[in-house]
Amino acid sequence: MDTAHLALVGAAAVAGGAVNAIAGGGSLLTFPALLACNVPAVIASATNTVAMCPGYLGATWAQRKELGGQRGRIATLVPVSALGGAAGALLLLHTNAKTFDVVVPFLLLVAVLLLGFQDRIRARLHAVANSAGLAALISGLAAIYGGYFGAGLGVIILAALAIVLPDSLTRLNALKQLISLAVNLTAAIVFLAIGQLDYETLIIMAVGSLVGGVIGGAIASRVSAKWLRVCVLSIGSAVAIIYFVKLFRQL
Repeated sequence: MDTAHLALVGAAAVAGGAVNAIAGGGSLLTFPALLACNVPAVIASATNTVAMCPGYLGATWAQRKELGGQRGRIATLVPVSALGGAAGALLLLHTNAKTFDVVVPFLLLVAVLLLGFQDRIRARLHAVANSAGLAALISGLAAIYGGYFGAGLGVIILAALAIVLPDSLTRLNALKQLISLAVNLTAAIVFLAIGQLDYETLIIMAVGSLVGGVIGGAIASRVSAKWLRVCVLSIGSAVAIIYFVKLFRQL
């Protein structure tokens, strides 16, 4: 990959790390950047997952104060999400990526709707479901998706957490960072062990995502719950629209 392409993916990684820290959806920037540099789709997805790990680490560190008092949730959700991330990574290595292209826009649309109507849905679920158990189930399913592709993973996880867990969006966003880190880290282990990666690009993106994650994490801790929700909904809607357009063009 030439210098211009490396600069492109590096800049996309910084922006993607920041966006992931604030609301999720950073892979909308990094994955297309890899494709634009002629990296094959499956290798691009795997490389992107590994490269964004430092970004989630930086964001989690920047928002660590918001994780206070959430030890019980962490003990339940992180292991489940880690297993889901590994399962999704194995699924990517053993299936045709085109099949999942059909599912991606619908998952993102559901995530946006969940976050948009979270108050009404949470009120109904609170009376009939165990919030912690439901959060673990949804997080596990989202983690499988994240290990497979990852675009919009943060949007889906945050939407799920916001519905089933009664807490501020700022604190749940910090929990989302840690869960996303667990998903990407276990998926990265699988890809590093048995997958194909573009290592030159990986190093550049990893550094960029770390810088972006730290910056975005610091900003996210200062954003009000109202504006954070608007940001999440805007990014989630944009990602969904782009992938629906891509899907219809393929039909």
